[in-house]
Amino acid sequence: MATEKMLKFVTVGRDMPEKRGAEVRREDFNEIYSEFAAAKAEEQASRCSQCGVPYCQAHCPLHNNIPDWLRMTASGRLLEAYEISQATNTFPEICGRICPQDRLCEGNCVIEQSGHGTVTIGSVEKYITDTAWEQGWVKPIVPAAERSESVGIIGAGPAGLAAADVLRRHGVQVTVYDRYDRAGGLLTYGIPGFKLEKDVVMRRIAQLEDAGVEFVMNCNVGEDLTFDAIRGKHDAILISTGVYKTRDLVAPGSEASGIVRAIDYLTASNRKNFGDDVPEYDSGELNAEGKNVVVIGGGDTAMDCVRTAIRQGATSVKCLYRRDRANMPGSQRETQNAEEEGVEFVWLAAPKGFEGDTSVTGVEVQKMRLGAPDASGRQMPEVIEGADYVEPADLVIKALGFEPEDLPKLWGVDGLDVTRWGTVKADFGTGQTSLDGVYAAGDIVRGASLVVWAIRDGRDCAQSILSYLSQSATVAAE
Repeated sequence: MATEKMLKFVTVGRDMPEKRGAEVRREDFNEIYSEFAAAKAEEQASRCSQCGVPYCQAHCPLHNNIPDWLRMTASGRLLEAYEISQATNTFPEICGRICPQDRLCEGNCVIEQSGHGTVTIGSVEKYITDTAWEQGWVKPIVPAAERSESVGIIGAGPAGLAAADVLRRHGVQVTVYDRYDRAGGLLTYGIPGFKLEKDVVMRRIAQLEDAGVEFVMNCNVGEDLTFDAIRGKHDAILISTGVYKTRDLVAPGSEASGIVRAIDYLTASNRKNFGDDVPEYDSGELNAEGKNVVVIGGGDTAMDCVRTAIRQGATSVKCLYRRDRANMPGSQRETQNAEEEGVEFVWLAAPKGFEGDTSVTGVEVQKMRLGAPDASGRQMPEVIEGADYVEPADLVIKALGFEPEDLPKLWGVDGLDVTRWGTVKADFGTGQTSLDGVYAAGDIVRGASLVVWAIRDGRDCAQSILSYLSQSATVAAE
């Protein structure tokens, strides 16, 4: 019986795929984890307790049916495992690589709470779909019937791509508009290859292109094409631009050269790894080679920056964060990987200003301590007077998070309501904005968040758009 293959967490310990040594992996941008072998994947999947209330599934934004595809994997029924996995997730092999499982599914695993070590859900998820691609189980998208309605999607990140997938499977004609020369958004240009190799993303984009999704690249809405022109061409619109405006740091000396935005730095690195001509990289402006690098921030973007700088051959890499390790927003797993690779974390430290006449030579650092909790319950950092010092730096990377651009102004569109944070105001259940037939999904609605939430939002919004198109067709026929 299949159940005999489960519940082995008492006798079988948690085991991750083999991780390449730090000295080896810091020399390239390849993913750091090896693939599970079939026997190891089955062994680790068999540790699932098949609990009555699967908290892993409840805490997954996509509510993936994790216990069932673990049971199928443990039984060697990998095709069925893949079919269950892809039923709720457009890009399971991407989520398996970059989701912060320690904060979501794995962090809420029942056997983790009982002290046995969580099931390695993310690694098994990655293994299932990678195997599906190798075995030819991932089939082309072929709608049962074509529909005449068309939808324009502005933004080719995870939310837009997930929506395009759902809409195309239902026969809707889909056009995706994006400002970059490649689709994928942050999947392509924001996340380094050592976390997500780019052929994994390009493979999914090719699948959508083969299915008939049209991609209009290098298209800046409001400049190359007006929002009204796009809206007039389609029966419905989905706004899924993400949030790209970098939170700035106003401090004395912050205008010096050598102080750069994380998104510019990561994009240049990813472009270089694609083989593109990147003058800003070649000139050294966005290249850490031979430099003392200081990254400011404690989120996942900061982790991407410090680990990229190591691979570019930086002399030293330090990460300043104003709270302590326990309070940092980034993944603890990523922090550990960074430390193994030679990154030094300077906790309870915040920039006060920058030294250097024209080019930055150092960061003026204020030492902090944690004081009383704020409204969110987190302890607020307080300055320790008289403890300032200067951290030498030739390159400073600001990884302070992202904010939404002012889309109504940028696009010259009236009537598109935004929140007080600048995000697009959309109905919580449907994604409908203040404009008829215009929907919004992903970070442009919820603020900077996780890829898995963007996928969830894109899928949900696509279903709402399908309902809207059907209702519009019914009204037109009456």
